[in-house]
Amino acid sequence: MTQNALAIVVLAAGQGTRMKSRLPKVLHPIAGRTLVGHVLATAAQLDADTVEVVVRHERDQVVAALASTHPEAVIVDQDEIPGTGRAVQVALDALPAGFDGDVLVLSGDVPLLEADTLRALIDGHRAAAAAATVLSAIVDDPNGYGRIIRDAAGDVARIVEQKDADDAEKATREINAGVYVFRAGLLRAELAKVTTDNAQREMYLTTVIGLLRAHDEKVAVEIAADTAATFGINDRIQLAEAARTLNDRIVRRWQREGVTIQDPATTWIDDDVTLAPDVTVLPNTHILRASTVATGATIGPDTTLVSTEVGEDAEVRRSEATLAVIGARATVGPFSYLRAGTTLGADGKIGAYVETKNAQIGDGSKVPHLSYVGDATVGRGVNLGASTITANYDDVNKHRTEIGDEVHTGSHTVLVAPVRLGAGAKTGAGAVVRKDVPAGALAMSVAPQRNIEGWVEKNRAGTAAADAAARADSAE
Repeated sequence: MTQNALAIVVLAAGQGTRMKSRLPKVLHPIAGRTLVGHVLATAAQLDADTVEVVVRHERDQVVAALASTHPEAVIVDQDEIPGTGRAVQVALDALPAGFDGDVLVLSGDVPLLEADTLRALIDGHRAAAAAATVLSAIVDDPNGYGRIIRDAAGDVARIVEQKDADDAEKATREINAGVYVFRAGLLRAELAKVTTDNAQREMYLTTVIGLLRAHDEKVAVEIAADTAATFGINDRIQLAEAARTLNDRIVRRWQREGVTIQDPATTWIDDDVTLAPDVTVLPNTHILRASTVATGATIGPDTTLVSTEVGEDAEVRRSEATLAVIGARATVGPFSYLRAGTTLGADGKIGAYVETKNAQIGDGSKVPHLSYVGDATVGRGVNLGASTITANYDDVNKHRTEIGDEVHTGSHTVLVAPVRLGAGAKTGAGAVVRKDVPAGALAMSVAPQRNIEGWVEKNRAGTAAADAAARADSAE
């Protein structure tokens, strides 16, 4: 391979004990992706020859997650020798034979670095013909981070870890961001000299910097302009801070693209969401995973969309939708729940206190209020009266209801699946429909109404109702 070849090594072997979680640290999510998923998404923009992920703690969980989201990543197993130096060493051993380009080392728990920052780091490294280049940051509180120690000339002398630093070194505010570019050949040679003779009994990758300087090799430093982007995630507090920082970035990006976001502080948008110009997002709205919203649509307030498609000029308010499709100019809400498999056609309506699941509702059809439509096909121009229910479950299996075009149901209709209502059919109020209804027919469940005169005065004597009835009888 040429000297301009690039290999990326992502370190994801750490235990992450401060997260206090059964879930490996690098698999904790922000903005719809895992921490390591954000790192790999950024790495994918750098046109590397290979991308490796080094794993160890909770190895099987991490590998399974990566297999579904980043199958192109090469998995490298770290052995029982601890430390970032050992992780990079085994990654080097897994590179194609003869690789002699640059190695970019990233941490799987530093999700906010952007591709432009890393491109600048690589370009600066190559322009300086450096043996290694370190990304650093100047911070007010360096506690917990390795320190960049410079010599009298201002060049990097070494990197010292927090636990190995003396008081003077701990006072240094320039921290190591844990991101490096190395020339592969020199990195291999110096890693072979690294031991575990330190406070944590680990092979530190940072030791290589001091070794290179001892051999008069050039070590460059790039100070990150965006300090927050260099921070690693070690606990739940930092996880929340990173999520807020990333969400602020995403919100500003969409605002620049012509999206109105009325209250950025209460709006959360995942990284994979797509919003068109002239979309309006109202307060306390979450648009998550692979949701897409078309031009002119209004989402919110108090709404959550998960992998949901919303058409042009549609409106979704105070509702939740997951894996649903909402057509152009359709309206949803308030207080509706669209479950997976719901498709609402153009100009359709799902109104207040309606739940739908695996239901295809045609253009111009309306489910105005207080209804459940599950496992159903609903035609065009249908109006389902208040409290219409598709009874789709017989305690063993789910069954489907088919409703033709221009069907109108009366209030409190129960459609006991499997059942079919032909085009133009109608049902009376309170109908329980157990048999197919032909096109244009009226289905009714009729029982004679029986009025028992004097029942209240006889059986509820002394109540307000009985007194009212008595007064009405007297008046008559």
